[in-house]
Amino acid sequence: MKDLQTMCTVVVSLAPEDRVPLLLLGIRDEFTGRPWQPPARHWPGSPLLGGLDEQAGGTWLAVHPDVPRVACILNGRGEFAPPDRRRSRGELPLRAAEEGQPALRKLHDDPESLARYDPFYLVCADPAAVLLLGWDGHRATLTGLGPATHVLTNAGHMYPPDSTAADAETPAPDAETPADPKAVRFGPKFAASRPSGDPAATLEHAWGDWLTLAAADDPPGTEPGAIIVRRELPDGRVYASTSVSLVALAHDGGLRYDFQPVPADPATWYCVTLA
Repeated sequence: MKDLQTMCTVVVSLAPEDRVPLLLLGIRDEFTGRPWQPPARHWPGSPLLGGLDEQAGGTWLAVHPDVPRVACILNGRGEFAPPDRRRSRGELPLRAAEEGQPALRKLHDDPESLARYDPFYLVCADPAAVLLLGWDGHRATLTGLGPATHVLTNAGHMYPPDSTAADAETPAPDAETPADPKAVRFGPKFAASRPSGDPAATLEHAWGDWLTLAAADDPPGTEPGAIIVRRELPDGRVYASTSVSLVALAHDGGLRYDFQPVPADPATWYCVTLA
């Protein structure tokens, strides 16, 4: 499904000097026929909040409100795991949100466990740091993302193109990874309009221009550079943006988690209940 390889988007912004240093926007792109439930405490005995993938039981984004911490996953590119050994990637954000960045480091050093997953990019972030684990079916990479506004897609870290990783073992995208048109178009706009993410503010005051950018319909959803996508496949299935999440983590432990279950309708935004 090469035409779907530029799907899914995560924007994560780290500004250590701000009262709310960590902001994350996650756009989930998936087959519309795959059942899911909106964010809640879906996992008995766990404090984690996130949407539920009913098919596999995991999630695409999980929040630990007591820390606070957020983790999310994007499908990657590369070689799929053997079907008889494959595990769902949706369990990885749950593990990362629960255990924090040590979980990513442990996975990075465990090729036998990684080999059971299809390619992915796993983000784990708190108010002090952002860590990105990548797996292409053969090689794992670990990247600490420094203070900046970063855009991630299924091709990996795509903006800013000259970003310096805190972990030198992870190289920047090579010549075989062309610039992502979505990151090129939207990366500078997200970076130039970093909102406050204030947990006490209204949705509009907390997220400002990020709400507009996350709803952009130029280019159209059928084009490679679209941020909200919709693709109708020859077999009748539809692959589209199915939800948008916004998470803000403050230095004092404050947290806001806003969710949009219908990306085409701004009236569907609501604040996820944390209690």
